[in-house]
Amino acid sequence: MGLTKGDLKDLVYNVFEVDSYKSKMGADKDIVTLSFSTLTKESGTDLVNFIEKGYNFVLDADVTPGEQADGTYKVFVEIERRNGVSKEIKELLTGLTSLCEIDEFRFRYYKSFESKPADEEFLEQDIPSDANSYDNVVNENNLNNYKNFFSKSFLDRVDMNESTLTIAKSYKDPVRFKFIKYGDITECMNNITGTFDLMESYPEILFLTKYIGDYNISKYGDSLVFENQDKALVLKRI
Repeated sequence: MGLTKGDLKDLVYNVFEVDSYKSKMGADKDIVTLSFSTLTKESGTDLVNFIEKGYNFVLDADVTPGEQADGTYKVFVEIERRNGVSKEIKELLTGLTSLCEIDEFRFRYYKSFESKPADEEFLEQDIPSDANSYDNVVNENNLNNYKNFFSKSFLDRVDMNESTLTIAKSYKDPVRFKFIKYGDITECMNNITGTFDLMESYPEILFLTKYIGDYNISKYGDSLVFENQDKALVLKRI
């Protein structure tokens, strides 16, 4: 029996990623990859079956065989990169909205820190529809990629699920943060309301510097600011 409205309620996360993972079906510049997170392997398998049976523009859909480091299972969906691909993604999300009873899907492009509403305007604006624009967009968004931001760190793993950023090293407990803001240093600093207290913040800054590596880290109230080149990432420790 097929899946019906609400069958995957509370089993699929509302934030998905676009072009964050490599395609199995062809070159990344020619294929758009979507990655959804599910709570269980069974719900991931159900999601794959629903997508493959209902949308003929989907080239392939698959679920990871094992649990990911963040405790979820990933469902990968591949669609040809072409004019109109944003409309096809929106059509797919319309079906998933009913199946999962999710009021609003959001997406991150290329592991961006910030998610956006998955409406057709943002999908068309952010997702390249041809090979040339794909190369340009990926190059422009390189540092905005949350994994690339920490590429010079000592970390073994950087994951982002919903608004939670998790960093981890082998044989160390993971450290989790709530994402607040990412952007130019000046812009981020102008929007921080807390005050800097060296004596109070020093132990945590020292711990994070040893854990992460050579990053300029400061703390204002409960907001932690990490700097990389001319960009700043504002987080709150969970």
